[in-house]
Amino acid sequence: MANYDIVAATGCATGIAHTFMAEEALEQAAKNKHLSIKVETHGQTGIEHSLTSNEIKNAKAVIIASDIDVDTDRFAGKKLVNVKVAKAISDSDKLIELALSDNAPIHKPSNTSNNDEIQSSNTEEKKSIGNIIYTSLMNGVSHMLPLVVAGGVLTAISFFWGIYSADPKSDQFNQFAYMLNTIGGTTMDLMVPVLAAYIGEAIAKRSGLVVGFAVGMIAFNGGSGFLGAIVGGYIAALVILGLQKVLKPLPDKQFRGLKSIFLYPVLGVFIAGILMMLINVPMKALNTGMMDVLKGMENTTPLLLGIIIGCLSAADFGGPLNKAAYLTGTALLAQGNYFFMAGVSAACIAPPLATGFAVLFNKKAYSKEERSAGYVNFLLGSTHITEGAIPFAATNPLFNIPAFMVGSSIATVLTYFSKIQVPAPHGGFIVLPLVNHPILWVVYILIGSIVSGILLAIIAERSYRKKNQQQSETAEANNNNVENKESSVQTFDTFEKKNSPASILNVNNIAFDVNATDRNDALHQLSKFAEDKGLITNSQAVYQKYLQREQEGSTGMEQGIAIPHAQDSSIKSSTMVIFRLKNEVKWKTFDEKPVNTIISFLIPEKDNGTHLNYLSDTAKLLTHQDFIQKLKDANNADEIYDLFERYNEK
Repeated sequence: MANYDIVAATGCATGIAHTFMAEEALEQAAKNKHLSIKVETHGQTGIEHSLTSNEIKNAKAVIIASDIDVDTDRFAGKKLVNVKVAKAISDSDKLIELALSDNAPIHKPSNTSNNDEIQSSNTEEKKSIGNIIYTSLMNGVSHMLPLVVAGGVLTAISFFWGIYSADPKSDQFNQFAYMLNTIGGTTMDLMVPVLAAYIGEAIAKRSGLVVGFAVGMIAFNGGSGFLGAIVGGYIAALVILGLQKVLKPLPDKQFRGLKSIFLYPVLGVFIAGILMMLINVPMKALNTGMMDVLKGMENTTPLLLGIIIGCLSAADFGGPLNKAAYLTGTALLAQGNYFFMAGVSAACIAPPLATGFAVLFNKKAYSKEERSAGYVNFLLGSTHITEGAIPFAATNPLFNIPAFMVGSSIATVLTYFSKIQVPAPHGGFIVLPLVNHPILWVVYILIGSIVSGILLAIIAERSYRKKNQQQSETAEANNNNVENKESSVQTFDTFEKKNSPASILNVNNIAFDVNATDRNDALHQLSKFAEDKGLITNSQAVYQKYLQREQEGSTGMEQGIAIPHAQDSSIKSSTMVIFRLKNEVKWKTFDEKPVNTIISFLIPEKDNGTHLNYLSDTAKLLTHQDFIQKLKDANNADEIYDLFERYNEK
């Protein structure tokens, strides 16, 4: 059985995109650090790559990146980091570093052996109230969505035979359409009890699930809808938590079965059911009032409604704001309102399509990986998967998210003005045959996507130019560090020598195929290498100086090269050390590409500023493509040494 350095679990409300994007991000980050990892995914098809007890036992740390409930009791005694799924997508490297660090909290099991009881709030990584509310709500939404999609699509298909084809009294009546409509409608009706049940389950485990189903049905029959389901789910959980405290004096060993099978469900359903019936009337009024207001806005203020829905849907790409709009759309869909969902779908489809247009409009401003992701997003967006836009939003959220909001709002407003109807709650362009004006709807979505794409391309161009300007300013600053230095010419062969770096290079100080896991590991190995060669007397001090310099500003250049340097009293004389890494490591560089060649300078504490000459001349060398190419083509220490010697002779 394989052992893993890290085990992880990922899950999101929809169980479609976020779940697997987080899995991929964690696996890539672990691979870059030469660590083994196994990720358990909680998707719509169920739990995949389930973690075994031995795999958990032998792992060094655990990462949970999930917006839904994941059983954490099995990780008792392990280092555990518990975050939202988006954190793993945007910051997987830091998550792994934190999980393996001494600062990672040790997970404690529940205070009771009863599996129905919630995890103790005394765990070192205990969740905030807000986090509990969010994850439990997303757990309910996650389990509800497949029912909404299945029921909604089947109901929509029944309309192929006519809008009244399921009515036995109508001339349009069709037996098969009636069957589809009945199956779809019944499935859609499960939305309310399932939502309540799995909110309760996320907080109070199995007993919360049972009571949640009961109050969910009461909410459905009482007309309070999905708002009642949400409130009912939390009522169910709180009632079970209260019963667990009240019945705690009963010895668990003797009464565990009685509590789980009899006391919790009977008393829980009774108490929560009474509470739900008491609040059903005001909740129904609130639910009906909200739906009526939204229906009224479709006719009176479609512009305002479109802007609101567009901004909500594009604000967090599958997060709570997006889900708020989507849940409202599904609730109205269940009531036969197909206009509202048309706008929600348009707003969700537009952002990923916009990223594809953005990379088409301005290819040079995006990396190869970003361009590939943008092209893939044409497919994701077409199938109503908004999450593909997340990486683009994360690169510059302050500007990119509003750009997405503009396009989504345009698509939604146009959809509402044209009274477009979409009777299916998901599927994107797959369900076009069910849309009353399919071509017009696609055109509106494309208009919104293109507007967002143009804005994104402009923002990316601004960032691209800023990065190039910073690169030029850095190169200019390096050149100006040496007074009266003549400007360099364009090729290495005519590059003029001044305080040549080659004068402080020795072939024995060049190492190939160095196996480093990340930037800090490479710097640590540099300092150890220098100490082993007798160049310094305190590797730890030099390592800290390396890190201090990186904090002041990255020494990464471009095309896979970095020039870290350290100045310390333990350094005997000015020396250059060169590493060629076996694998590239992540480093902040001008072109945002990883590093595999390190040219390091070790400078004594008192050197009268001569190290600036070495640094400046090296930086100038690295502006010449022919020198960089020769450096890349070098296959051993002698070839690199000869390359710098040739420069020394110029």
